[in-house]
Formats: sequence, C-alpha cells, structure tokens
Amino acid sequence: MRWLQALAAAAALSLGSMGWLARDLNEPSPSSRREPSLIEMVQALGTPPADLDPQPEPLGGPRLAPPPTNPWRSPLKRACGPSDPKLAARLRQLLANLPSKAERQAIDPSNFGQRYRRDAYGQPVDPTPRVVVMHETVYGIQSAINTFTTAHANDDDQVSYHALIGEQGQVVLLMDPLQRAFGAGNSAFNGHWVITNPKIGGSVNNFALHVSLETPIDGEDDDPGHSGYKQAQYDALAVLLAQWMGRFPIPFDQITTHRAVDLGGERADPRSFDWSQLQRRLHSLGLLC
Repeated sequence: MRWLQALAAAAALSLGSMGWLARDLNEPSPSSRREPSLIEMVQALGTPPADLDPQPEPLGGPRLAPPPTNPWRSPLKRACGPSDPKLAARLRQLLANLPSKAERQAIDPSNFGQRYRRDAYGQPVDPTPRVVVMHETVYGIQSAINTFTTAHANDDDQVSYHALIGEQGQVVLLMDPLQRAFGAGNSAFNGHWVITNPKIGGSVNNFALHVSLETPIDGEDDDPGHSGYKQAQYDALAVLLAQWMGRFPIPFDQITTHRAVDLGGERADPRSFDWSQLQRRLHSLGLLC
C-alpha cells in the first residue's frame, strides 16, 4: 500500500506543478469582453490541494509551543472609502498581466519541500498558506537566484522564497505556492509555528508564503536602513499579494515581515519598508475593506 500512496503523491505533485506553470487568466471573446472583477481575476487561478513531504516517524512527548512573543499589529489599516482611480486601473492591468509577464525560475530541490499535514509529533496541522512573510535580498536579485539554484546538503544553508521582486518591478516566481519555502528558520507568528524539523525548532514555513524585494545597491550592508524600494516594486508586490489573497485565506493583517516572525532576533528585513505605499495599493485593489 505504501508504494501506491507514494505513486499517488508523486502524480499529484506533478499535476500541481504543471498547473502552476500553465495557469493563466481566461480571455473573453471580443463580443463579450468586459473588465473582469478582482475576484474573477484571482479565482481564475484556482487552488489545488496541497502535496505532502514523506512524513518522518513521530517524536515522543507533547507538542512544544513557541516561546511567548508580542502579538503582530499590522501597520495596514482597514479602508473602504474612495481610492485613486488611476492607481487602481494600473494595478488591475498589472494583475491581469501577471500570469503571462511573471518570470519563472526553477530552483534546486534541496532548497524547498512540500507542506506537511502532520507535524514532527504526528499531530495534524493545516498546511494551507495563511500568512505572507516579506523579506529583502540584501544583494542583487541574481545573487539570490544563484543561491536558490545551488544544491545545499547542509540544512543551515538551504533557503528559498516563493517569489522575488526586482528593482524594476519584475516578478520572478521560484516555486508553486503550495510548496514549502525555506524562508524563515526558528520563527512564529502570533503564537503559531509548526515543528517539522526538530533540529531547527518550530517555523512558520509550513503555513507561510515568502516574497523578497530586491535591495537597492546602497543597502548591500548591515546598516539599519537604506534608500528604500521603488514604486514599481510596491506595484508588483501589491498585485502579487492580491493574487495570493484571492487563492488562499490570507487577510491583510497577516502580511508581515521576517523581522516580526524571527525568534532569534537576528533578522531586520525588509529594512526601510514603507507601509503607506502598500496601504495605498491594497486599498486601490479593494483588499482592505
């Protein structure tokens, strides 16, 4: 029976990956063309079921809870009033173009995995993405891609994000959102983590999506800040978030930062992030109401 289960899981993974690469928006005929709603745009992407990693033998003892931390208070605020119509039109067009315009880059299998439905203790966990963690590359986008496409045998060296956003607003998709990126090590969000690898403790990776902004050249250091991200990057970030929020149960107040989820107190990214820029864009897309 186990070989049948493994075969079924492999087939599901293959189909899920093909669906991610081929997924696109439906184009209506000229006679019936109308501007699609935001909901129609994101629902067209679909949500196939999550795949699984081979489950290790359960650990003994009770499930460990994360250490107490301050609750996340989102800088994004609910907004239902009028928004900038020109900004909204531009973002809607970017969202419509995202499936065809986004670049796709395959990364080394050592740097990502599948989401688990059971933790290291054998207890059921929900693998549905429900949190977005934002990062920055520190060095250029190509440096990040080189890291992700390199095989890493050591767990401490394995790293990935679901997407990168370049300085010119280009979106690079690195893996299916249903797969588990190694974007945050020892981490928790609002008192939640999942322990899948006891060597590194708990992590948000099993229920998080990770996106990283390319750092400006003056930020290639460990200073507390830099000149900030470009308007094109905030545009691209907003439409990528709109896509994810349409596919998965991710409310706006569960968009957070690596700094906020890191339990080691060592992460500061994304530095110099302007939350008001994201606020304007998500409001224009109707995602804060």
